[in-house]
Amino acid sequence: MIVEIRSNTELPVRREPITLSTADGMALVGEWALPVSSPPAAAVVTFHPLPTAGGFMDSHLLKKAANRLPALADVAVLRFNTRGTTSPHGTSEGAFDQARAESADVDAAIEAGLALGAPRLVLLGWSFGTDLVLKYGRRSGVDAAVLLSPPLRYTTSEELAAWAESTIPVTALVPELDDFLRPAAARQRFAAVPQAEVIGIEGGKHLWVGEKYVRRALDVVASVALGRPVTLPAEWDEE
Repeated sequence: MIVEIRSNTELPVRREPITLSTADGMALVGEWALPVSSPPAAAVVTFHPLPTAGGFMDSHLLKKAANRLPALADVAVLRFNTRGTTSPHGTSEGAFDQARAESADVDAAIEAGLALGAPRLVLLGWSFGTDLVLKYGRRSGVDAAVLLSPPLRYTTSEELAAWAESTIPVTALVPELDDFLRPAAARQRFAAVPQAEVIGIEGGKHLWVGEKYVRRALDVVASVALGRPVTLPAEWDEE
């Protein structure tokens, strides 16, 4: 039976809990969402919005990525709670440190992504998560980065410009009505990074509420992960 994919749709995925161990001794709660019966064509490591504003590994856009991408694109998705963050999956050790000690969290997550052994590794940050990617994600083994609603709150101009020394492509999706950074200003800031592409999302807002915006974001994530243009299906055959 063909069914429409809606906001609460959970497609078949294989879920594996994971505990990330950081260099400074913290245990972070996480979960892989994997294709059911095939090796992943790519791995996406996600970084959630600001925990002091309610962000966690189950923030809706990241949860939808985990619910859909393994089935629709053979893309594995890692979600985890940064230090001191609580979600229905549990609480990660440590305390929020305003994107400082979280550098160790990023390292642990990237190591887990590399250990999966997928052909490509993509970092996906949303809001605060984009700062973590920009500050600490410029590493060997990372094939690309996708940024959703980057506020550039914790990322310094020097840290952003340092990406110009890398060949890692950066795709920033910037909502037209974002509360923190809008497309025109984002293009000015990211001009320091030659391989960065800023895509304005007409009518979009910082929280990506609305299925059409979710699908727009996930199409880009899948395209970057697989290295080719992708339009994810809006329906699923439950046969």
